[in-house]
Amino acid sequence: MRLLLTGMVVLLSACNSNDYFDNNIRPSWLGNVSQSRFDGVSNDLLTAGLGKSGLALALPAFADPAAPTPAELRRAAIYNNYRALVDISSSGGYGRLYGPNLDINGNDTLGEGKIAGEEYLAYADDGSGRQNVTLMVQIPSSFNQSKPCVVTATSSGSRGVYGAVSAAGEWGLKHGCAVAYADKGSGTGIHDLSSDTVNLIDGTRANRSFGGGNFDAGLSGSELASFNTQFPYRIASKHAHSQQNPEKDWGRDTLRAVEFAFWLLNEKYATIQSGLRKADYATPSTVTVIAASASNGGGAALAAAEQDTKGLIDGVAVSEPQVQPASVAGLSIMQGSSKMPAIGLPLIDYFTLANLYQPCAVQSTRLSGVNSAFGTAVSPLLGSARCASLAAKGFLNGSTLEAQANEAYNKLIAAGWLAEADALHASHYGLNATLGVALTYVNAYGRFSVKDNICGYSYAFTNTTGDVIAPLANNLAGIFGSGNGVPPTAGISIVNNLSVGGAKADAMSISASSNTADYNLDGAICLRKLATGLNPLTGAALTGNEKLLADRVAMGIKEAQRTARLNGKPTIIVAGRSDALIPVNHAARAYYALNQSQEGSGSKLRYIEVTNGQHFDSFLALSGFPTRFIPLHVYAGRALDAMWAHLNNSTALPDSQVVRTTPRTSASDNLNASALPAFAAAPGSDAIRFSNTTLTIPQ
Repeated sequence: MRLLLTGMVVLLSACNSNDYFDNNIRPSWLGNVSQSRFDGVSNDLLTAGLGKSGLALALPAFADPAAPTPAELRRAAIYNNYRALVDISSSGGYGRLYGPNLDINGNDTLGEGKIAGEEYLAYADDGSGRQNVTLMVQIPSSFNQSKPCVVTATSSGSRGVYGAVSAAGEWGLKHGCAVAYADKGSGTGIHDLSSDTVNLIDGTRANRSFGGGNFDAGLSGSELASFNTQFPYRIASKHAHSQQNPEKDWGRDTLRAVEFAFWLLNEKYATIQSGLRKADYATPSTVTVIAASASNGGGAALAAAEQDTKGLIDGVAVSEPQVQPASVAGLSIMQGSSKMPAIGLPLIDYFTLANLYQPCAVQSTRLSGVNSAFGTAVSPLLGSARCASLAAKGFLNGSTLEAQANEAYNKLIAAGWLAEADALHASHYGLNATLGVALTYVNAYGRFSVKDNICGYSYAFTNTTGDVIAPLANNLAGIFGSGNGVPPTAGISIVNNLSVGGAKADAMSISASSNTADYNLDGAICLRKLATGLNPLTGAALTGNEKLLADRVAMGIKEAQRTARLNGKPTIIVAGRSDALIPVNHAARAYYALNQSQEGSGSKLRYIEVTNGQHFDSFLALSGFPTRFIPLHVYAGRALDAMWAHLNNSTALPDSQVVRTTPRTSASDNLNASALPAFAAAPGSDAIRFSNTTLTIPQ
């Protein structure tokens, strides 16, 4: 049951004050708040009533696929987001090493793991109705009133508000903490321009004119009509097309989620004087707050810690963070005796480089046999054509496919990818993660409108031959539960408007400059130009309109970069050495090095690098991955455990170190805890060290 709370007197006007007489005043940015109560049997906070067993089975179908209910959409969102971040197979550890059934000590005592409690949902906005950041707070019935705690679970990727339910929400709920979620102003905001319908906060869809949508493309009636005539059946996506550059505010959004939680806790438990709730229960000095999450959510937690002027956050524990250090000039990273050739590049720099060279690189015989289940996710025909087109344009010098592919692979290594990530290039490009992220972030950083069709790209549903078709009604109706915020998703494709012969799904399109089906090399070159401000072939600075567009992107990149100044706040970063999506040289390692160079002995940041860890634990259920990689999720939980022990028991933080894991020898084997060593109290030769300007990572 969801109730609308309109009369609540809310949140601290000054969260850094412990004055008993401060009223619990509603913040100006908070919209209407809905409340739902879950009994922990028929429905719950963690699994939407599915329980440990249901999460491992097929998702129950919607009663009416054309009009799913808010409860059905919530269940689908929790189901899909939970499974997106963890390996759901028992042999991989689900139900044994992690999962709803395990208690905080790792014992199988919780049955189906359903958690009763209350869930509160609201928008945060600046009054314009253009931000509409979704915030959510879950307060479990097991909330420890005598020792209150809050854990943040800002969404990973561009996912909706349930995006980090397994990454951080589960840990917080099991520890009796309130969990503060935020979708970071990205989330599943899909505006179908042909029907002019949008997503509402509960996932249902309505015509834009009804109001209450979390995103629309901001087009006037005449602009929309004109656009639909020229580009029928297109889709706008919130992260790409909100023109807000939401990443610049991820820290703010995470802090607001914490304030939202403080508000609710004071409304429930603070004293009343003169008929008003006080702000004397939930204060920075009485509530333990851990900022947590993975990937983009981890980057948001670090940003929040940097920006925390009110003292809300006590500690940070994040995994595989997508974080962009502002400058690593003068710093270097050594892995063993090898100096890393590139470090600390902006996300859009290394993504557009991968988008240019990955489909060619995976044709190299060097990678033969390492691309596992996704070895053919990159079409050998199209990948070979990309190599040939790159060579024809002068990007590669080789005269044979093997020489060209090797050269493309070497460019990835020179740009900071590790050889430990070799097995992942095919899957990341073939599943459109590389292009999807590159296109979304170029649009976001440049604050481009859907009207701009940057580099000739758009989003639309397509058929089996790649032609744009009318949106699939059932897909749109359920996209809150199935979408991840970055097309291609839920049937929405990336379209090359400039394909020879007319618009086509990108992979099926023909590049105009080469008249070749080569994974749209023209688009890849264009994105690379805008990401760097340079001609990728000659290195010359862009001019004219290209420069104006690139300058907009550069401004957005700068807004999203972080200082790495944590002001001595205890922090643990866990990252997988084999991460091919967010390479450690550009994110975790570089951020740690910058922090150490600035805070020195005053830093309480620890960096744990896990061998055989990569970005997508959900891939571990697929052929070829279990024998190469381990679930990094286990170490994310251990980082939270270590931070909890530090904050509550003054236990020393683990030293920065490399943790060496052992993948399974066969996919049918059960992964055992012995293959996943604990953080070492004395890491010895596996210690990670920073001296002068150099970060040294043991080989």
